[in-house]
Amino acid sequence: MIKRYKTRKIYVGDVAVGGDAPISVQSMTFSKTADKEATLEQIRRLHFAGCDIVRVAVPDYEDAYALEEIKKRSSLPLVADIHFNYRFALIAAKSVDCIRINPGNIGDKNRVKEVVKACKDRNISIRIGVNSGSLEEQFENKYGQSAKSMVESALYHIKYLEDLDFTNFKVSLKASDVQRTVEAYKMLRPLVDCPFHLGVTEAGTLFHSTVKSSIALGSLLLEGIGDTMRISITGELEKEIEVARAILKDSGVAKEGVNIISCPTCGRIEVDLVKAVAEIEKRIAHIKVPLNVSVMGCAVNALGEAKSADVAIAYGKNSGLIIKKGEIIAKLSENELVDRFVMEVEKAAKEMDNV
Repeated sequence: MIKRYKTRKIYVGDVAVGGDAPISVQSMTFSKTADKEATLEQIRRLHFAGCDIVRVAVPDYEDAYALEEIKKRSSLPLVADIHFNYRFALIAAKSVDCIRINPGNIGDKNRVKEVVKACKDRNISIRIGVNSGSLEEQFENKYGQSAKSMVESALYHIKYLEDLDFTNFKVSLKASDVQRTVEAYKMLRPLVDCPFHLGVTEAGTLFHSTVKSSIALGSLLLEGIGDTMRISITGELEKEIEVARAILKDSGVAKEGVNIISCPTCGRIEVDLVKAVAEIEKRIAHIKVPLNVSVMGCAVNALGEAKSADVAIAYGKNSGLIIKKGEIIAKLSENELVDRFVMEVEKAAKEMDNV
């Protein structure tokens, strides 16, 4: 059982972040925010993909003023992403649920103070977003673009917000590589009690981002670090949510959905296992209760894996076994196995739902 670091709880709209709240999954639209219909369409896509919180870019006044209508029609809590011009944050604070500011490029303390006041007046949260590529000179000159520099920047701004009697914030410490990202989060975690937003910035394409994010975020989650997260992918929005949910599930943090155990292909297999697993994965994707299922291509590992699976297939030559909780319940021809397996998985899910 993973024991999470105890953090204070804040809210982004109606989504709790930190404390005993589940780890939430975030993403970000790529449309021009001022194009309200395009932005809302992307928010709808993320909603149906299972996103909890959405962030939108606000690089100019037109985007900032569009937020009021977007917020009224958004099905997800809305975070305004602000860089360079603090005035955009003051406009955004009138509508959104959270303001993300990068202290490294937002300007002097007085500008941050105005943003804090606007957020305090509306009781909305802030994300202090520290990025290794945009650190303040005072920290970069002393420590370079290192994890230490990121942590010192975060501590500086945490103290400033707390001195303003503002604690309604979370912190992110993002680098484009795994090592600095993990090191920064682990260095800062024992020093503060604010929630952490996890992510690797500029992580790349689906393949590279999945690898980087799985290593970085997975290792942090296993140590109980993290309260909300985003997987940054150069690609389709839905994939960010899919990868994030998989990391949460496979790290053992989230007990949700089906865990499919399938063997690697080898010369012993006498069935098209890749096709069978792909069909099964598609047909049971709707199941949200936590189940372990096994699809094995030969007898070598099948029976051993089946003992710990809720439902399993053990393929043989032209036929196979359906196994439930370690007990063989059917021997069927190859073309009957997938249908019966899916039926038994759905039945097991209903049984678990009714417990």
